[in-house]
Amino acid sequence: MPEMSHLLAVVAVAAAITWALRAAPFALLAPLRESSLLPYLAQRMPVGILVILTVFSLRHVDLLAAASVVPAAAGLVLTTLVHLWRQNMALSLIVGSGTYIGLMSTVFNL
Repeated sequence: MPEMSHLLAVVAVAAAITWALRAAPFALLAPLRESSLLPYLAQRMPVGILVILTVFSLRHVDLLAAASVVPAAAGLVLTTLVHLWRQNMALSLIVGSGTYIGLMSTVFNL
């Protein structure tokens, strides 16, 4: 069994690393609070993230197979419509994902 001093040293090192990793974002973001870049990114990042998520989600869709295209298209259309209707990203992603998963596991059972 390891010595008590060894165990205390391991716990101290782990605690120091944990504290530093939790404090680092606050220290690094403090200078950005007065930057003009942050509001610009806050305004444009959600669209970019959704585009990346869409491309990532549709990369394996076989455009020649209806069993692959229909659930993906239905999920994409419903995600877009719910987002335009409610302006709630979480709700639209849940509805679109649920539609896609529901169609894939029942109607198109691949």
